[in-house]
Parts: sequence; C-alpha cells; structure tokens
Amino acid sequence: MEAPEQTESELLQNRREKLNALQAQGVNAFGGRYDITHQPGALRKDFAVELEVKVAGRMTARRIMGKAAFFDLSDFTGRIQVYVNKKEIGDEAFAQLTELLDIGDWVGVEGKTFFTKTEEPSVHASSLTVLGKSLRPLPDKWHGVTDREIKYRQRYLDLISNEKSRELFVTRSLMVAEIRRFLQERGFLEVETPMMQDVPGGAAARPFETDFHALNQKMYLRIAPELFLKRLLVGGFTKVFELNRNFRNEGLSRRHNPEFTMLEAYWAFSDFEQMADMVETLVCHLAEKFCGGLIIEHKDDEGEVTRTIDLTRPWKRAPFKDLVRGVAGDDWFDKTTEQKKLHAREIGVEVSEHMADHEVSQQVFEKLIEEKSFNPVFVTHVPKELVPLAKENAVDGTVVDVYELIINGQEISPGYSELNDPIVQRERLEHQAGEETQKLDEEFLLALDYGMPPAGGIGIGIDRLVMMLTGAESIRDVILFPQLKKK
Repeated sequence: MEAPEQTESELLQNRREKLNALQAQGVNAFGGRYDITHQPGALRKDFAVELEVKVAGRMTARRIMGKAAFFDLSDFTGRIQVYVNKKEIGDEAFAQLTELLDIGDWVGVEGKTFFTKTEEPSVHASSLTVLGKSLRPLPDKWHGVTDREIKYRQRYLDLISNEKSRELFVTRSLMVAEIRRFLQERGFLEVETPMMQDVPGGAAARPFETDFHALNQKMYLRIAPELFLKRLLVGGFTKVFELNRNFRNEGLSRRHNPEFTMLEAYWAFSDFEQMADMVETLVCHLAEKFCGGLIIEHKDDEGEVTRTIDLTRPWKRAPFKDLVRGVAGDDWFDKTTEQKKLHAREIGVEVSEHMADHEVSQQVFEKLIEEKSFNPVFVTHVPKELVPLAKENAVDGTVVDVYELIINGQEISPGYSELNDPIVQRERLEHQAGEETQKLDEEFLLALDYGMPPAGGIGIGIDRLVMMLTGAESIRDVILFPQLKKK
C-alpha cells in the first residue's frame, strides 16, 4: 500500500525538522566558503579519470541503494553524478545524506573522478559538505514549471527545473558578449550615458517620471540614449556604442516590455547603408555561432516547426513607398488623407479619424507588411515625419535616409544617416514638440552648434533579436525578470 501523499504544510514541516536535526548535530546547514576546482557541467564536459576534485551544486536527483548512494549535482553549466559509499564517508555523513538532506539542497563534494560500469562520468566522494538547506520542495522533475505565471514571477524555479530556459539565458549572455567583441574589433568604444535625464529624447515614447529631491526637479528615465551618444560624436568619439536599458511607459505584450535592452552605435563619416551592411554581418555572425547556421527554425512545445526564417545573404532592401504601393495600390501616395483612410479600411486596416497622413501610411505598413515579413528585409527611405533625427534624402525630400530592419514580423533594428545640421534639427524638433517647446533638449541642440560629423547610427533591440534567433514566442521568455502586474 502506497503511503499517502504529504500536504504542502507537511512537506515544509518535514524539511524544518531535518534542518533542526542537522543543526543539533553541529552542522552549519547554510554553509560558507567552499573552494571548488570545477563546476558540475564543466567537469562532465572535459571529463578525465583519477582527478582530485572539489565540486558543488544543487542536489537534483538521488538513488539510495543500501550502503551506497548516487546523486546528481547541478548548476547552470550542467550536472555531474556523485557516488557515495557509507564505509568511506562514515555512518554520520551517510545518514545525513540519506535521511536529512533533500532534493534541492546545495552540497559540496570532494573526491576522485571515475567512470561507472555504465560509463557514466562520476565523482567518488570522500567527503560531503552541506552548503544550503532547501526549505521548500522543488517543482516536479519531469514537468518542471509549466505555469507561465510562476515561470515569470519565480524565474529561479524555472531555471532550476527547465533546461531549455537555462540554455536560452546562457545563450543570451554569450550573444551580448559576442556583440561587444564584434564592435570592439571594429574600433568602436563602449560608453555609458545617463539613465536619468531632465528631457527625455531620442524617440517618441511616453517616459517614466521621477523626482530628484536634491535638485528639486522632475527627471525621466531615458527612452533612448541617442542624444547623449551624439554629443560624444561632437566631442570627437567617432565610433561609439552603448548596450543600455531603456524605459518606455507604454503597454505590455508578448513583444513589448517597458524596460528593455537596446544596442545603439554611431559611426562618424558613415551612412545608413553602411550601417545596414554591418548589422547584416553581425546578425548572420550570431546565427552561425549560436544557432548552427542561417536557417532559424521556431518550434512549438512539442518540437514541431512552426516557422522557418532564412537569413541567407544578401538581405532584401526595398523603399517604404514601393512596399506600401504593393499592398495598397500604385496610386496610394496620390490620394488625399481622407481617401487613404477610406481605402485602408477597404483593405482591412483599421485607422482612426485623427490620424495624420503619414500615420495612415504607417498603419498600412505595420499591418500588411511588417507583421507578415518573416525573412529579413531592410525597409528604406521612410517618411521624414516618422524620423526627425535622420538626414533628408537628396532626391526625394519627403523621405529620410534610414532603414528599418524587419525580421520575424517585427522591427529588429532601425538605422539612420544622422542629421547633423543644427538649424534643420531644431526645426524638426520644434515641429515634433508643437506647443510643448519645453520638451526640446536645448543642451543637445547647443552641442550640435559646435559641429557634429556626418554619421551612421543604429539601434538593435536585443530582446527581440534573441527572440528571433532562439525561437522564443514571447519577450518575457528572453528577459530574466519581466515586468508583471503586482499580485
């Protein structure tokens, strides 16, 4: 007859009693410094026999067989099996392992490496050290954390139980390091600019507000670092980049988090086309290094391929107006604003009465082109009203020299030929601000008066890039601690 399943309160009480028993034996159940020679996964990966090792990790599996036991030690690098013999480590230590320790406890092991009869890399333990008692049971080993609410709110449980999540976040970290290396090899200098700004600029977005009590003034979390990075171009830093956190007080969705990671880079004497070349090279390099090639497969929870993205070069480049004409008709840009609104509704695009002319075109672009473009396309020469910080095209004064890189149905990266004419820049920003001239960043405009070299600039949404390369379906799956509504 099977023993009745314990309630949660009984499980918690049982672990507390084991903690008390360990402490009664003089064991420090929450450990201290433990100088390891290897991490579990690293030891397993480069395994050799007869090594004297000290390894530590969380106990994630255990099998007791009379006077011997096997258990797994794990961390983010992977796992290693440990073999324990009662005769060798002593009755007290063996009793602690088998009776007072639980799955989830942190343990240090000293011993010698060997292969078992089944060729499993293992450590033959000569001593055990308790490093951290777990007072709550871990998620079910086989099912892990399946509740998305728990997965995002208690990410540590997700990382303990879901190997796929651990691998994704390790990959993200390595990708960010590789982006830094890629840019530094090309002569770019990494810099840091303020996260708190008195004028939020560099993008059209609602900022988060705060108060700086020492100065008795309102401040804003940055929505973009662009205007400070351009000050550095003025200062003679001709190749700069920043991997930064931006904050936009807007909606939450599977593609939007109010706090997100962005790469911005500026290259003096370059332009938007050269920046597009560099971004194409960078993304393909990341795909080949971390994804095994340029064909990216997105899969569902059952492992079935739901989408394939082909990053094979060269990537398509097409003007914004040509793409819109392709879905809305060759005469789209000859129509009045009201005619565009009427036609937009006819082709299934919702538009509101208050939308300006360029906003109607942008809505058609987003719904009928951007959301349906999965292989990479550089959308070039967008309406100048959308990008007040970019240089006007020399041939068509209604557009600016920019690209928007669309992959996986969303913008991954914008790039500009940066506007460096201080007179035109002031006019553009004044037009954007309208009645609210206090929103002008006069310090930035002052810097431009001293002369900024022509330059190309890029932004890359790191979270969206990782989503595309790893096949994650929600931005919350690639952010360790996404923003959630308070319980």
